[in-house]
Amino acid sequence: MFIEIPIKRLTHAEGLDLPKYQTEGSSGFDLLAACGGEDVVLQPGERKLIPTGISIALPPGYEAQIRPRSGLAIKHGVTLLNTPGTIDSDYRGEIQVIVINLGQEPFKVTRGMRIAQCVIATIIKASLISADNLDATLRGSGGFGHTGI
Repeated sequence: MFIEIPIKRLTHAEGLDLPKYQTEGSSGFDLLAACGGEDVVLQPGERKLIPTGISIALPPGYEAQIRPRSGLAIKHGVTLLNTPGTIDSDYRGEIQVIVINLGQEPFKVTRGMRIAQCVIATIIKASLISADNLDATLRGSGGFGHTGI
């Protein structure tokens, strides 16, 4: 299934490829770092907001989920905070990602590096109604490991 999503390349992303799916079976397309003229170095434990240089226009009923790239996570300990991040259908600003270095060494984000992936998902809105009681279940209010290891 495909939907058309308008994408706008911002001036600081000129010369970079537009995002694309890397394989036929990819769920998400990769987002590229649109850093300025200098690389961004993340020290261990440091987080920074990295621009992607694009804006999108999602139709109502869809969201864009911003997720980490597994290769960066396993090889360098680099991931995203607030993950999955959500881009709402009415947001038209630049997509930016909060990158954190959980590794042991400084990590360099270079212009054009694939730093995150974006998955488009459908949204179902809920109609929340006030209730004095909820139906009983076997689990009840058990959570946070209540079933053991």
